[in-house]
Amino acid sequence: MNSTIELLKSHRSIRKFTDRKIPHELLLELIRAGQAAATSSHVQAYSVIHVKDPANRELIAELAGGQTYVATASDFLVFCADMKRPTEASERTGANVVRGMTEQLLVASVDTALMAQNVAIAAESEGLGICYIGGIRNNPQAISDLLRLPEHVYPVFGMCLGYPAHEPDVKPRLPVEAILKEDYYTDDSELVAVFDEAMQTYYGQRKGGNKETNWSRNLTPLFDSKLRAHMREFLTKRGFEMK
Repeated sequence: MNSTIELLKSHRSIRKFTDRKIPHELLLELIRAGQAAATSSHVQAYSVIHVKDPANRELIAELAGGQTYVATASDFLVFCADMKRPTEASERTGANVVRGMTEQLLVASVDTALMAQNVAIAAESEGLGICYIGGIRNNPQAISDLLRLPEHVYPVFGMCLGYPAHEPDVKPRLPVEAILKEDYYTDDSELVAVFDEAMQTYYGQRKGGNKETNWSRNLTPLFDSKLRAHMREFLTKRGFEMK
């Protein structure tokens, strides 16, 4: 294994940070590394809001479900899918721009995720810890208002960055045989059952407290109700009409 693969396989979400601040030039380099990610047709349909105001970070922490590390990390970024910039650029050339297409939403969301993951990997290569904050979609309109996001821009997730103050265990992943399928999609329920046993052991033994559960049971809150049902209406109001 080379060092890049080992780094990728060692990822943990970090939620406790030291008081040490990330140098601004390093933060800029992380963003430049993010920009180097693959992007659909070179659209680069993303913007990143560096939230520096302590009061705003405290409010975002609350809106995201009481995730205090949003306020305590060295830096907090909000990654936004941005179709405003590319559509307006195209319009300035005289193009008859069509907005609100589902494909535009997909392109912007995928571009944003790829860019953010590059930032995460670059950060971890510098000894930083990161934690994605999907909880900003709990209250996406309030977050959008706070960050003054215009139409055709929406907040996909946040990211805490800082120097780690703890060393959590690496969480196991599904066996590769469940993910990598040859030629056709195949049933993987037996592999999931084996993974559930591994996760039950992991949760029972990991640092920071025991937890009696497994992977399948942990999924229950995500699928036994309409999770973030407000997102469809919110995205439509932001100009992503999904036509």
